[in-house]
Amino acid sequence: MHSITRRAALGAGAGLAALPAAAQPARDATPRPPAQDTIRIGVLADFSGPYRDTSGPTSVAAVQQAVEDLGLGQRGINVEVIQGDHLNRPDAALAIARQWVDQRGVDMICEVNNSAIALAVANLVREKDKVQLASGAASSALTGAQCSSHTIQWTYDTWMFANVVGGASVRSGGDTWFMLTADYAFGHQLERDVTGFVQRAGGRMLGAARFPFPGTTDFSSYLLQAQASRAKVVGLATAAQDTVNAIKQAREFGLTRRGQQLAGLVMFITDVHAIGLETAQGLIMSEVFYHDLNDRTRGLARRILRRTPTNMPNQEHAGTYSCAIHYLKAVAEVGAARAKQSGAAVLEVMRRMPTDDDAFGPGRIREDGRKMHPAYLFEVKSPAESSGPWDYFKLRATVGTEEAWRPLSEGGCPLVRS
Repeated sequence: MHSITRRAALGAGAGLAALPAAAQPARDATPRPPAQDTIRIGVLADFSGPYRDTSGPTSVAAVQQAVEDLGLGQRGINVEVIQGDHLNRPDAALAIARQWVDQRGVDMICEVNNSAIALAVANLVREKDKVQLASGAASSALTGAQCSSHTIQWTYDTWMFANVVGGASVRSGGDTWFMLTADYAFGHQLERDVTGFVQRAGGRMLGAARFPFPGTTDFSSYLLQAQASRAKVVGLATAAQDTVNAIKQAREFGLTRRGQQLAGLVMFITDVHAIGLETAQGLIMSEVFYHDLNDRTRGLARRILRRTPTNMPNQEHAGTYSCAIHYLKAVAEVGAARAKQSGAAVLEVMRRMPTDDDAFGPGRIREDGRKMHPAYLFEVKSPAESSGPWDYFKLRATVGTEEAWRPLSEGGCPLVRS
């Protein structure tokens, strides 16, 4: 699958790579009238920036695997998967999404691993009666005050990460915090959520340093502020390459040697792989998926890994697989013609039908658009504990489905009936 170029994304809206369910990858940059009987899924992700490994090509592979696993082609339903690089810019993302919906007949947009972009695209899909399954966006605002009838937040959110990691740290003695925060919607929301958990647990937030996103590679001035705060815990409201760079530089500055603990609030196995166990060992982090968790996750990881052999599927990729396969199950129930005509009809079936897949096992979709499944607290293994590449996590705790997520009554979603 070819990634689109920066020029194409900013120009005509997207350079698109289209992949029929049972065909070889092919470049397709020319808009054409959509086939009336073909369901189109658009993977809107980062293919050239800091989140490429945590989203990007492996998310496309995850959707392709969902199409293959469900076998809708054998039931007469054609599915195409197209991709677009949002460049972490809401304007570029909206141009792509609008062109997809208006000219390409895209029915569902997924991944959207940038919270500001997901919030913007939510308005478009509601207006056009299409579907957004935000498998990569983390801001809990997506199921809070800014929830939408046509968007489901699938994989994780900032409230869950703050709940699982922040609360555990305070309870174990890390009662003073300083935040290193990416300066956009995701980072702001995560900082707010962590602050709430730290304070409710009896801890104190001593300060925060916000760095420009995207484009920051030197975190030295921000880490010096964290060091000067003397906080016991330095929380990283970051993701992907920013998290990798911040942890490496924090180790170089000697923050951990001076007794400060790093809390990777949003981390992925791909981040640990990039950092290396020597540096990452002992980190506590939360994920909702681990490839070696059980037989179902191992099987799914092997299937996706055949398509992207150098990049182990992480929780974001698993979420993209999960949302795609549940969406396609709903399409099969309502029929392709009705699904293309009405995103609301598909969403109604998705909300009614329990979820069950190899990524997360059984689950459900809540009234506010929150996909419900368990979360896990992991500790990163030492090099001596690991049996080889990608054998990185020890399971510390399982947080049940109802305990992991923000209570429905606290989100402020206008879709929730009082």
